[in-house]
Amino acid sequence: MLPRARQAGAGCQNPFTDMAPDKISVVIPCFNASRFIAATIDSVLAQKGVELEVIVVDDGSSDGSAQLVRSAYPMVRVFEQPNQGVAVARNTGIQQSRHDWIAFVDADDIWMPDKLALQAELLAADPEARMAYTAWHVWPTDDVLPAPALLKELQSEASDVARWAGASGWIYPQLLLDCVVWTSTVLAHRSVFDEVGGFNTDLRVGEDYDLWLRASRVTPILRVARPLALYRMHPGSITRRVPEQNFKGRVISSALNKWGYTCPRGGVASRADVDRGLARSWSDYAGAHLVAGHAVIARQAAMTAVRIQPAQLLAWKVLAKSLAATVTARSHPRS
Repeated sequence: MLPRARQAGAGCQNPFTDMAPDKISVVIPCFNASRFIAATIDSVLAQKGVELEVIVVDDGSSDGSAQLVRSAYPMVRVFEQPNQGVAVARNTGIQQSRHDWIAFVDADDIWMPDKLALQAELLAADPEARMAYTAWHVWPTDDVLPAPALLKELQSEASDVARWAGASGWIYPQLLLDCVVWTSTVLAHRSVFDEVGGFNTDLRVGEDYDLWLRASRVTPILRVARPLALYRMHPGSITRRVPEQNFKGRVISSALNKWGYTCPRGGVASRADVDRGLARSWSDYAGAHLVAGHAVIARQAAMTAVRIQPAQLLAWKVLAKSLAATVTARSHPRS
């Protein structure tokens, strides 16, 4: 078990101001990633200027991922567990880590060689900050390795700070609008997890979003405005499965119920913008269930969206169609 989360306060100053992030534990959750995990580990081991501990947590793979890592990378610590989901796997990695700074990367993503060094440099310049992330490049491919031309292009574009800029500092208000932090770019001090807890294992989706919202209550979250990671988007990975829950809406609503719209350091999120995004999440969820033929769920979700933001046009459209579908179903019951 991770340490019990303490009540998030108005932002705690880093108690480890004399400890630069030069020793880092890298946690790699893995599920059936034997094709890609070697490239991921190689990109981690290529990091410059830091001392690394690499941890792979195999989450019940059936493709020999754990055996491959043990054979090819004897310096990597491998832990195996029955399939329990990525949240449990990352929490296991945190528990088993030996260094005070912890980074995450999924088993099919790629880091640039100076990723951790640039994050360490940024964090060392702001003793209050205990977490940093970077910009990233979405990489739609099933290729194992990035093409040299892509790496050259990203390198040439890296100095365009305006292009790669994003939320940095006390970013709770920005996080209420969207999950602007990508997990495979995160580097955080262990004390953050001690304070707010780990990944929520009750969430099958959005467990990272939930954690970054909690973290944003206790530390600035700094952004390195350079594309220092490749987010692999498998061409065939877009799921057509209807979501079992509105996870995004659940995560945002939980944060609002606990902390409202105000940042610990005084910034306030636009309530209209937050509510618009929250209502849209319920509209999208309603639309997915309407298409799947789940008229009752679609109607309930659309009504939730309308209650949050009465001007949500999409919600009204879905509500009307779901009501019509319900009436039709009642008029033509199955024999």
